[in-house]
Amino acid sequence: MAEVATFATSDHLLVVIDPVARQTDGESVRIAKDVLSAGAATKVCLPDGPEEFARALQRRGSRRPVVIGDDRALARAVAVLHRQRELAGCALSVVPVGPLLGIAHALGVPAGAVAAARSVLDGAVRRLDLLVDDSDGVVLGALSIPPLEGAGPDAVPGGGNDGPGSPSRPEDLAPTGTWLRSCHSLVRSLVVPRPARGGGGGPAFGGGGGPARLRVEVDGDTLVDLEQPVEAVSVTPGGAGAAAVEVRPVSVGAAAVPLRAAGRRVTISGPDFRYRADTAVSGPVRRRTWTVWENALGLVLPG
Repeated sequence: MAEVATFATSDHLLVVIDPVARQTDGESVRIAKDVLSAGAATKVCLPDGPEEFARALQRRGSRRPVVIGDDRALARAVAVLHRQRELAGCALSVVPVGPLLGIAHALGVPAGAVAAARSVLDGAVRRLDLLVDDSDGVVLGALSIPPLEGAGPDAVPGGGNDGPGSPSRPEDLAPTGTWLRSCHSLVRSLVVPRPARGGGGGPAFGGGGGPARLRVEVDGDTLVDLEQPVEAVSVTPGGAGAAAVEVRPVSVGAAAVPLRAAGRRVTISGPDFRYRADTAVSGPVRRRTWTVWENALGLVLPG
């Protein structure tokens, strides 16, 4: 269960307004800013891109950071604070504004600019678990393979986590106007099948046309191995320092029973595969390990 702490309403706030929020719903941004300014001393920052976004958080001093933006802005803020190793001593707030709001709402942030801004002022800090991969990428909500199932054109495409485009690199997640116009074509390019390099992964996994074959290990125990083709894998922070892992094997005749496990460390390996972590699509990679960081994120939510 998440740890809860009360929070003083008189703290100074650094309000960072994501450019996509300003472009898509300026009225909600104005309302949120007015509510926050009426309840606390605020400094407002209007970054034009990811570098300014990161710099604002880095120079916040003793101010409590508040992000006005969508799931991508929230993920970017968490990534910046994580890379600075400042999440443990920071209480982050978000007012969800923009096209992608599912993660923020799933974490408990209220819908609507007024309700969310009031929770920033009157809420409590809840400590939440995160998934952190072996290239320092952070997952707030869920990890899924294949990445584009239900992911539409709003998914953020990226390269492997070891290079540009990784969700662990907030500078590559900046949604500018040009980025929004080109996003759809970039996502389409992700699903072009690549030649398999010694394995039978399907197109969504980066392979050549057969069912996906992955090895999924949870705390060193193998949940599924390469000889068992799978349709999908999902990993979510489950609370209490453990991740919930579900593997859906390929069904032959009758529906296959999902394989489930829980553990602190999850390793997925096999022929080239892509994965979706929150709003970002990464890969192809051949191996990736995610570890649960218990109570790593302090998020201000309604008390």
